[in-house]
Amino acid sequence: MRLSGTFQAAVFLFFFFVFASVASAQPTSPTPPALPQPPGSPLTVTIGGLDPSNPSQVSTGLQLLALLTILSLVPAILMMLTSFVRIVVVLGFVRRAMGTQEVPPNQVLLGLALFLTFFVMTPTLSEVNEQALQPYLAGQITPLEAYATGIEPIREFLFQHCRKSDLALFIRLARMERPNDKADVPTHVLIPAFLISELKTAFIIGFIIYVPFLIIDMVVASILLSMGMMMLPPVIISLPFKILLFVLVDGWNLVIGSLMRSF
Repeated sequence: MRLSGTFQAAVFLFFFFVFASVASAQPTSPTPPALPQPPGSPLTVTIGGLDPSNPSQVSTGLQLLALLTILSLVPAILMMLTSFVRIVVVLGFVRRAMGTQEVPPNQVLLGLALFLTFFVMTPTLSEVNEQALQPYLAGQITPLEAYATGIEPIREFLFQHCRKSDLALFIRLARMERPNDKADVPTHVLIPAFLISELKTAFIIGFIIYVPFLIIDMVVASILLSMGMMMLPPVIISLPFKILLFVLVDGWNLVIGSLMRSF
């Protein structure tokens, strides 16, 4: 089972976490000699140690098992280390501002956010693939070296989109000394600072998206009130106008374009 391109880099970046802990353990003892099998035994099973620094020694079954385990953690890691949070929150604001309830459905918004995330993260994942994943698969570096090399492009992306005030907050909460450079900032401090920075940026974009739709709601409500139609919910009348406005200004193009330029 082989993956290629940036998706391969995304999956195997998380694989480094597993091998980093394995490589730091004590060396495995020599493989004991196999016990003689009784006559007529159809199967011989040999259990021995694996060298985690040599990917060729890891069997296909173990690779598949580790891959399935890591894939179960991908959603959480995806939200923490990529642009997914900002994108999905802004798309949620768009739907709420228009008042279309479940249109587009959650599956469509999450799928769009996922592919936009891969679009944004492609340069970073390509760098991880070239500098860490491919040398590791070729047996040129150890898992710890692959992790240390592969995490650097991710950290650089987090630093680019993390506000200094948010980073300073978590440094104070961690009771750390003032760091001299980026290398002195631990990853476990950088990740939550990046997340709240992404949420703040997403809420700012969401506020800007809400303003024109709010104006339409206010205008429709004022017209209905002046006509004495107080029992008619303004949302029923304003919804078609908001959808029409969104279509006329090519709203998806504007929203997605603004999101991509924000990175």
